Amino acid sequence: MKTAAAPPGPQSPRMSFGSLVALSFALHFYIALRVGSALAPWPAALAFALLLCASAVLVPLAMVARRFARRGVAERVTWAGMLCLGLFSSLFVLTLLRDALLALLWLAGLLGAALPRDRIAAASAMAVALLSLAATAIGFWNARRTARVVRVDVPLAGLPAALQGWRIVQISDVHVGPTIRRDYLERVVARVNALDADVVAITGDLVDGSVAELGPHVASLAQLQARHGSYFVTGNHEYYSGAPAWIAELQRLGVRVLQNEHVVLGPPGAPLVLAGVPDYGAHHFAEAHRSDPQRALHGAPAHAAVKVLLAHQPRSAPAAAAAGFDLQLSGHTHGGQFLPWNLFVPLQQPFTAGLHQLGRMWIYVSRGTGYWGPPKRFGAPSEIAELRLVRSA
Repeated sequence: MKTAAAPPGPQSPRMSFGSLVALSFALHFYIALRVGSALAPWPAALAFALLLCASAVLVPLAMVARRFARRGVAERVTWAGMLCLGLFSSLFVLTLLRDALLALLWLAGLLGAALPRDRIAAASAMAVALLSLAATAIGFWNARRTARVVRVDVPLAGLPAALQGWRIVQISDVHVGPTIRRDYLERVVARVNALDADVVAITGDLVDGSVAELGPHVASLAQLQARHGSYFVTGNHEYYSGAPAWIAELQRLGVRVLQNEHVVLGPPGAPLVLAGVPDYGAHHFAEAHRSDPQRALHGAPAHAAVKVLLAHQPRSAPAAAAAGFDLQLSGHTHGGQFLPWNLFVPLQQPFTAGLHQLGRMWIYVSRGTGYWGPPKRFGAPSEIAELRLVRSA
């Protein structure tokens, strides 16, 4: 999930492959030392050790495979490494929690409590291994299934009768790339089209790679169907992947890209303004792409019944509310994607997932339609959001 582990910015130095390998082995060795050494019987300990050795190698290899290996080999290595990364994440967190528990037991022993610490140490080591495997397997199934439709009513004061029930279908954070390819997006497009929406909104982080590499895998976006069209705003990952080329490609596919601009939709007499801004941090890549909700409304009809903003990051909400928007649709957080990272999202973003209110403006934050990095979702299911405008009481 990007919020917890975002790729480096354009000026950030890349860690060398040797450093990645050294860090991977050090962290895996910590798990082996603290958990593997306490496992019994010995076949379980041996299997765990072999799994950790494979993971220590595959995780860093997955991060560089596309640069050095042939496509078929690189895809297989990336898949294996990303699966291992998801498993490692759970192992590492649970190992830390186990160590905290054992430290408390040690302190209790100093205070005279009679506790079976050896039995607890062995049982907790097995629990760490089994729970990590279970979370990774369940998380893999959750990540790879087609995102479910989440239906949300957005209550708006004074909503005209002509816009009552108006529906915006939102997809976000698909992350077409190393493990999400053409077939995954085709299933998403089919599910979106079945909803017969008024508007389709794509709120950024569609891709992780160049147009040359991934163009064929996003071609199904040309099949999106909505009465008033499909619209897109850039996320931070578009800027890691060559935003200008992707903007041109999406326009070619018939998806309108909104960059600090708006369109006027809705029935006569009850206009709905749909605006979009580039990613919150886009100005770090191109000053001309600086996100500006106020500018996105320039020239919009003053009598607009509803003003909706597409903005990749929830952090755009204060500026959007100040500009006078009624609703902001965002993504970026993945809802944390899998425990415990959802606990850290609020350190960077004002909202993690779902419908919230900021002043008089509503903001809906999608948990994402795909996933980033490990094919793993646990406690934060992927979604296609169907937002229905309704008049508040």
